[in-house]
Amino acid sequence: MNLNTRLVLIMISLLVLAVMTLFSLNQFSQNTLVREIQDSSQEISKAVQLSIADLTSEAETSRLTEYFEGARQKGINEINIINSEGEIIDSTNPEKIGKIKDLKKLEKGVRSAPRKSEGGTILSQKPYDVVVPVIVGDEHLGYVQVNMLLDNIQNIQHSNFIKRLAATAMVFTVGIAFSIYLSRRYTDPIHRLVQDFKKVSSGDLSVTIPVESTDEVGELAKGFNEMVEKLRERETLEKRLYEAEHLSRVGQLASGIAHEIRNPLNYISLAIDHLRSEVVEQCPERAGEVTALADKIREEVRRANYMVINFMNYGRPLKLRKSEITYSELLERTLSVLYERLAAQQVTIEQRISPDLPVLLLDPELMRNCITNFITNAAQAMPNGGTIVLEGELDDEPGWVRLGFKDQGCGIAVEDQEKVFQPYFTTKDVGIGLGLAITERIVKAHGGEILVASSPGEGTTFSVRLPMEELKG
Repeated sequence: MNLNTRLVLIMISLLVLAVMTLFSLNQFSQNTLVREIQDSSQEISKAVQLSIADLTSEAETSRLTEYFEGARQKGINEINIINSEGEIIDSTNPEKIGKIKDLKKLEKGVRSAPRKSEGGTILSQKPYDVVVPVIVGDEHLGYVQVNMLLDNIQNIQHSNFIKRLAATAMVFTVGIAFSIYLSRRYTDPIHRLVQDFKKVSSGDLSVTIPVESTDEVGELAKGFNEMVEKLRERETLEKRLYEAEHLSRVGQLASGIAHEIRNPLNYISLAIDHLRSEVVEQCPERAGEVTALADKIREEVRRANYMVINFMNYGRPLKLRKSEITYSELLERTLSVLYERLAAQQVTIEQRISPDLPVLLLDPELMRNCITNFITNAAQAMPNGGTIVLEGELDDEPGWVRLGFKDQGCGIAVEDQEKVFQPYFTTKDVGIGLGLAITERIVKAHGGEILVASSPGEGTTFSVRLPMEELKG
């Protein structure tokens, strides 16, 4: 239901409520007024009957005084019995007995009486005189004058006015309450929507507005969410385009580096081997010193060559050459070239390989590159030495294996854990930040995933989950 329909329904409801309330009050007041008029008429009739009886009776006692005590509460203020000559021969007010009335005024029947004061108090309402001629046969005996107040009727009208005023105020109060409710119901979501628009305009595309209604505000929230979703898709597409362009540039850079650096590095490596053999042959007494120095030079050349290879691997599509190999054999090939360096850093390796771990089908050279990256990063995170735990076991999910790499280093800050796989991100003084980025590409190329769990000061654990592929028979 849209907003216009709701407003129209509310206005119609308020109108119906007002009409029904006023109609009910009017009916009630009319019934009350009719009953009051009936009561007053009955009192006038009874007063006239008693007066006529007194006028036509020869008895000296008057019943007006006894009747007047109760009639006064019904609005009858005074009763006068007047003879045909205009003289008041009996009255509820003894002071008026014997006074003369104007016969012309008495013949008017019902008329308003002059307002009088009693005891210094002005009567609350204007009194009325009801004059009834008394005729027996053809003889006109006189008149009965009843002076009465219509206070009760006026009170009923005043009460009815107050009730109508209160009912009207109540209906307007309900209308105002509904208006306030509607304004808050529709302005609050709009205010939140404005705040969310500001967040989106500042670059926060994680905003999502809950759609709580089907009216215009709900449609606006739905349209806002669709807009933000398209902005997210556009941002993702732009990132992919940027990464593709970046990879293209890295590929071109890698090709240039491979051409300009790898050939000199290979020549340096061959030259070191030649120089070492020549020096050892001519100076046997310095063989140990020369060999150690040559090995260090070869290690630095290898590390430089490894960085070039990382550039090349990141800048070009991966081509997997899968073969069957056990995880223990893969670790042995990898660790054979790392033991001396790890020993120099006082780092030990602890292997926890499950005996039921099956033979793996993967690219051995690329996976050796991944394992080398994990172990190298773990060793660098423990400058004072420590133990690296290498795990291999069946994953909790059937059809998967889990390879773990756990160190006792300084850990990774929480805000950096989502960035460790981004290209060129590094927290170390050495390296270019491509090791884990390349490792993630290799693992994903095998259909797996990498999970990281780290606590600052307690160490880091990288878990590689790989699907078990069906081996060739």
